Amino acid sequence: MVRLRYLKQNSIRSLISPLNNNNPFNYSTITSSTTSNALSLNPLFPSYSSSLHKLQAEDLAVTFREWFKSSGNPFLDQIHQILSSNGSISENEDFVVQHEAIDAALSSLNLRLTESLVLDVLSYVKDVLSCTKFFDWAGRQQGFHHTRATFNAIFKILSRAKLMSKMFDLLDRYNKHRGGHMTNFHNILVMGYAVAGKPEVALQLFGRMRYQGIDLDDFAYHVLLNALVEEGYFDEVESVARQIKTRGFESEITHSILVKGFCRKREFDKAESYLRGVIDSGIKIKSSGYIVGALVDALCKNDEFEKAGKLVDEFGEFHVYDIWIRELVRARKLDGAMEFLQKTRNQKTAVYVPDVFRYNSLILRLLRENRLEEVCDLVIEMRENNIPPDELTMNIVLCFFCKAGMVDIAVKLYDSRTEIGLSLSSMAVNYLMNTLCRDGSVIDAYRILSNSIDQGYFPGKIPFSILADALCNVENLEMMKEFFRVALEHGILLSNKFYEKYINALCSKGKLEDGYIIHGELTLLDKVTTGCAYNTLINGFIKHNRGDIATRLLIEMKEKGRTPGRELFRGVVQSVCEMENPEKQFKKLLEMQLSLHEPNCTFFNYFIEGAGLAKRPDLAKEVYEMMKKSGISPNLGSDVLMLKSYLKSGKTSDALMLFYDILKRRKIGRKICNTMVVGLCKASKPDVALSIFLEIREKGKTVKPSIECYEELIYVLCKYKRYDKVMDVINDMIRVGCPLSSFIGNNLLLYSLKDQNLYSTWVDSLSTESTESTQSSPIWKLGELVGLFSDRFRDDIDIDELEEVVGKFFPLDIYTYNMLLRKLIKKQVDDASRLFRKICEKGYKPNQWTYETLVHGFYRHGRAAEGFHKVAYFQKHVKHIKDRREGGKLDKGVADLQYCLVVFWIS
Repeated sequence: MVRLRYLKQNSIRSLISPLNNNNPFNYSTITSSTTSNALSLNPLFPSYSSSLHKLQAEDLAVTFREWFKSSGNPFLDQIHQILSSNGSISENEDFVVQHEAIDAALSSLNLRLTESLVLDVLSYVKDVLSCTKFFDWAGRQQGFHHTRATFNAIFKILSRAKLMSKMFDLLDRYNKHRGGHMTNFHNILVMGYAVAGKPEVALQLFGRMRYQGIDLDDFAYHVLLNALVEEGYFDEVESVARQIKTRGFESEITHSILVKGFCRKREFDKAESYLRGVIDSGIKIKSSGYIVGALVDALCKNDEFEKAGKLVDEFGEFHVYDIWIRELVRARKLDGAMEFLQKTRNQKTAVYVPDVFRYNSLILRLLRENRLEEVCDLVIEMRENNIPPDELTMNIVLCFFCKAGMVDIAVKLYDSRTEIGLSLSSMAVNYLMNTLCRDGSVIDAYRILSNSIDQGYFPGKIPFSILADALCNVENLEMMKEFFRVALEHGILLSNKFYEKYINALCSKGKLEDGYIIHGELTLLDKVTTGCAYNTLINGFIKHNRGDIATRLLIEMKEKGRTPGRELFRGVVQSVCEMENPEKQFKKLLEMQLSLHEPNCTFFNYFIEGAGLAKRPDLAKEVYEMMKKSGISPNLGSDVLMLKSYLKSGKTSDALMLFYDILKRRKIGRKICNTMVVGLCKASKPDVALSIFLEIREKGKTVKPSIECYEELIYVLCKYKRYDKVMDVINDMIRVGCPLSSFIGNNLLLYSLKDQNLYSTWVDSLSTESTESTQSSPIWKLGELVGLFSDRFRDDIDIDELEEVVGKFFPLDIYTYNMLLRKLIKKQVDDASRLFRKICEKGYKPNQWTYETLVHGFYRHGRAAEGFHKVAYFQKHVKHIKDRREGGKLDKGVADLQYCLVVFWIS
């Protein structure tokens, strides 16, 4: 109790987030015996957090474990364990179940059967079958006869479980095997039918008793009276009430039933008048609580809480308080319930302490509304008032720890469930699983799921889906496989996200066949695989050269209403073209797709593009010609794709023939120009590319080539040292208003550094023009930049000036800075070092060429000692080089760099 009081003052309450907040919270610490005030787990003191967190969690778990263990009754637990060792009851099985093993086990306990013991067992044991087993066994033991109280208890149990057929079987069997005491027999029979909701039968039996001169006792009279009120037999209520009064059996129970009768007729004023009349009459009754409670209960159910509250204040007793709390909770008037409890705590007379059922109902409702501080107060109050928790209390506490962000304590209590006699409810299992999934403890959540299934409980679809999503995030294939199997066995259809993630995880691990099997299982379940999962499977089989399966999946995808994208379609076509006997496979795929698609240009273009990527222009040409035969004129996209197909395969002559054929059919445009020029450049045909470029520019005056077209053309002309033609292309680019890109500028700087003929050619080409026009033109100014990098001007160049000059022509990037470094490192090593620091300060990420340029430069200038310090400065890159070398991925450039570094170290 000391621990819990400490927790209330210093731990849990101080750590719960603001009300109605679902976010998990941290712990405060447990103080030592020498510390007067608790230290909070403040982020400012990280060194304390881990150890104190563990200490707090363990202390809380031990505290609640001890409290939970106090609720058990080892003797009754032993009886319950024997009784619950065989299944559960159903409407279709016989009421009397003979189990020799259970009979022998109970007999071995040498129980001294009494009415009190039987009632205790029936109250303690929760499931109906176990109760009926014990009741039946006790009735067959020599020297013991069931009493009206034990019969009434089993009747109520069966009635609450709605096992009326079993109840009637019991009454019929008892009628046939009546005991030695006739009065007791008739009392029990009348009570049984009354509790079973058959008051008319009970009245008939009562009439026969009176005819035979036998009467009911006071207990049976009140059971019958209550049943008549419940079923609305109000005329008979008055008659039976008069007989109860005549026989001197009238008590507070009688008055409370009659008050309930008025309330059932909605005569609340009469009920209150009757109540006050009984109290004012001076009739000797043990307590007015039952009478007042009946009226308070009825008023609350009629939503007259204000009137009921006044009666509670005027005639309040503990029984009335119980009803008042129950009804406030039922109506979700939690503020009223909490205020009332606080008021009763301040009474000068005996303090009202709710029973465990009232605490449970109030705490459960507060928990659902995230009022965690008040939940904490009530839980601690239960412990301080020495109220033993029942099974529901334990489950609620577990849920509280989950909501309060202390799921580790909940797991500790869960792991101790056998020791403390805890049987988890579906609510607690769901809370645990959901919270663990949210916190990333998927393995623990899966363990709880497995244990629950082993014990016969299967969580609902929502927690199952939450766990499925969590498993997707961790991509644990073994758990996902088992989870999928369990879902199949229980007929649970998981979310599309789970199946998608599962298939994606299998494919990413190279288990394509397993992914394909899961896809097949979904088909059997009439569940359509998602488009993303189809994409993953198809791309996986494409990478593994299984174009046949990829083709099958593509067709399925279309049949299931999923539309494959362009990249996926062309990927399948490309894969088919790379298989054995590609012609046959290609035609087969084309025929199957034609049966599913309405042929159009887009459809045929997919096949042309895929065949082109596979470098099978012959197959692309077949589709191209098939379009014409089908009466579909190839569109611009078809022509472009067919040109690319020829150019990728090195079929330059075929590409040119098609190009000139296109010129006859359509007006030349930017796309055709770009496709031909770029394709010829990448095919290393600079002269042909330039020829086509000039021809297009001559015939199509309005055609403005793309920047890519200029970039590729200038790149290939520089590569083959056709510098005179580079000038022509740049001039054309300037005329059409196309800006100089970083790619073109970097290439010009690179070839200026590598080959001084670029600048010479530049000067020669400009010398034929007049001085005035050339010196003011952009091409002349660009030539000055080329000359600067060709070492034709001064050597001592300021790096800021150099940056500014280059920046006037095109945007600078890391490759441009590499050119500047390469220029400076030849003669201005210190300036190169300063430029490198400037590059880093500007946020550029140096690449291998950057480091290589610097290291080689220092090495060539013989500044080994200084270079050693540079190595330390570049240590991150050195580690990267080492990792790549050990991984077998060291290319020649890096190898040279490594050599230079070794030289530095030796020096």
